Amino acid sequence: MTVTTTKAVPPTADAPRTVCPEVIHDGPGVPPEYRRNTSTLHTRDVLALVGALAAALALTSLIFGRVLPFNAPLGFTVVLYLAFMALYAVLVSLDENGAAIRARIAQVQVHAIAGLLLAALLLVVGYALVRGWEALANLNFFTEDMSAAGPLSPLTEGGALHAITGTLEQIAIALVITVPLGLACAVFLNEVPGRYARFVRTIVEAMTALPSIVAGLFIYATWILALGHDKSGFAAALALSVMMLPIVIRASDVVIRLVPGSLKEASYALGAGQWRTVWTVVLPTARSGLTTAVILGTARGIGETSPVLLTSGIAAGLNANPFEGPQMSLPLATFNLVGYPDKTMIARGFGCAALLMGLVLLLFVLARVIGGRAPGRLSRSQQHRRVLASRRDAERMAGRAERSEWSERTERSEREQGEPGGPDAPAAADAPAPQAAPPATDPPAVRRPGADPGPGAPGPVPGSAPVPDSAPVPDSASAPDSASGPDSTEGAGPAHGSVSAAGSAQGPGPEPGSAERQGAGPRSGPAARPEEGPGAGPGADERWPEPPPWN
Repeated sequence: MTVTTTKAVPPTADAPRTVCPEVIHDGPGVPPEYRRNTSTLHTRDVLALVGALAAALALTSLIFGRVLPFNAPLGFTVVLYLAFMALYAVLVSLDENGAAIRARIAQVQVHAIAGLLLAALLLVVGYALVRGWEALANLNFFTEDMSAAGPLSPLTEGGALHAITGTLEQIAIALVITVPLGLACAVFLNEVPGRYARFVRTIVEAMTALPSIVAGLFIYATWILALGHDKSGFAAALALSVMMLPIVIRASDVVIRLVPGSLKEASYALGAGQWRTVWTVVLPTARSGLTTAVILGTARGIGETSPVLLTSGIAAGLNANPFEGPQMSLPLATFNLVGYPDKTMIARGFGCAALLMGLVLLLFVLARVIGGRAPGRLSRSQQHRRVLASRRDAERMAGRAERSEWSERTERSEREQGEPGGPDAPAAADAPAPQAAPPATDPPAVRRPGADPGPGAPGPVPGSAPVPDSAPVPDSASAPDSASGPDSTEGAGPAHGSVSAAGSAQGPGPEPGSAERQGAGPRSGPAARPEEGPGAGPGADERWPEPPPWN
C-alpha cells in the first residue's frame, strides 16, 4: 500500500489536533494491516508448555508404573524433565522455524535451572523451619541460654541467646577488620598498577579458594599457640576475617574496575587529586557494588563452623566479652546440638540454623537498603540536608555580594568626593566673594590698555613707563571667556585671570601678572590659598604647589 502525506492545516477549535496521513490501499481485495503484538508471551506458547508438561507427566507415569520397574523419585524427575523438553520441541516445531525452536528450548532450560535453584532454596529453608519450629515457637529460645538446661530439659527451658550474642560480636569484629582492608586493597589494585599489584591480585585470587579449616589452623597456630592467648571470640573473629578478606577484595576490585574512566578524568580536570577523586567519585559511584561485596564476605564468614570450633571453644552460658573465655556462635551451636540423641536438643539445633538464616537475610536487607541506591540518588534525609546546605550557601553568597556592592559604592563615593569637579565639590558661582585686599605695599599691577581701572584703583606710579596701546596682548588675556568660566565644574580649568578652587587643583595656575591685568587688584601680603575664593591667586613671581595625587 502507498502512504501519501497531506499538507498540515493549523488546528482550529473544532478540528482534531493530530493530522493522520491518508492511507491508499494497493488495490481491491488486499486485506488491511493490523497492529502486531510485540509481547514475548503468546497464547500458543502457553498452550505448548502446558501440553508438553501434561504429556511428559503421563508418559513418565506410564514408563515408571507399567513398563519399567522403577520407583525412585529422583529418576522420575529426571525422566519427566527429558520427556518434557522433547515434547515441547516437537510442539514448537509445528509453528516455528529452526532458529525459533532453538531459542525456545534455551529459554525453557534457563527457566528450569532457575526454578530448580529456587526449589532447592525453599527446600532447605522450609526443612529447617519445620524441624526447628518447636523451639522457635517458645519465647525463651531468644531470651535464655543453655547454662540452666540439659539434654532432658523441655523446650520451655533454655535457649540460644549466648549463640546469638557470640555470632553478632564475632561478625561485627570481622567486618571492622575486613571492610577497611578489603576496600583499601581493591583501590590499591586499581589506582596503583604495577608488578606488585599483579602479585597481590594473584595471591587474593588464590586465597578465595582457601579451605576454612586452614584459616582456623592458621589463627590457632599463631594467636593461641605462638602468642599464648586463650580461645576467645576475638580469635574466632580473626579466623573469620581471613576467610572474608579475599572475597571482599576480589568483588570490590571487579566493581571498581567498572567505574567509567571519564568520571575520573573529569575530576582530574577540575583540579582534584588522585585520592580526592577516589574518595568523592570512585567509591560513591561503586557504592552499590561495594555493598554487594561486603554482603558476599559476610555470608561467607557468618556460617563458618570449623574456624570457630578451633579458635573460640564451646560455652553453654552467655559470654558478652569476646576477648576473654570461650564464646558460642550459631553455627557452632547448630553443630553441637544436632549431635545429641534427644529430640529437644535436635529441635534446638534446627532452631539455631533457622535463626542463622533469618539473621543473614536481615543483614542482606539492611545492606541493600543502605547501599542499594543508584549513584547520585539521595535518600530523603540526604535530600533535606542538601536543601538546607544549598539555602545556607545562597544566603552566604547573597551577603557576600551585598557587602561587595556596598564596598564598591563607598569607594566610588569617596573617590567622587575627593576628585575636583565632582558632584560634591562647590561650584565657582556659589563660592564666597573675595575679601577686600589690604593697602598695597608691592608694586602696582599693570592694567590692560583701555581698561577702566575701576573705583579705588591706584593711579600710575611716577617714573613708571606706561604700557603703549600697540603692545601685543596674549589671546588668553584678551578672551577670558573662551575657556570654561568660573561656573564650570568639570573638564579643563578656568580661563586665565579667573582662578577657582577647581582651577587651582587642575592646572599649574595662571601666568604671572594675569590677575593684575584683568583688574583683580594688586597682591598684598602672602600668597592667597585656594580656599580664599575664586578671585585669589598666586603672585606674579610664584605658583601654587602641585596637589598630591588622589587615592
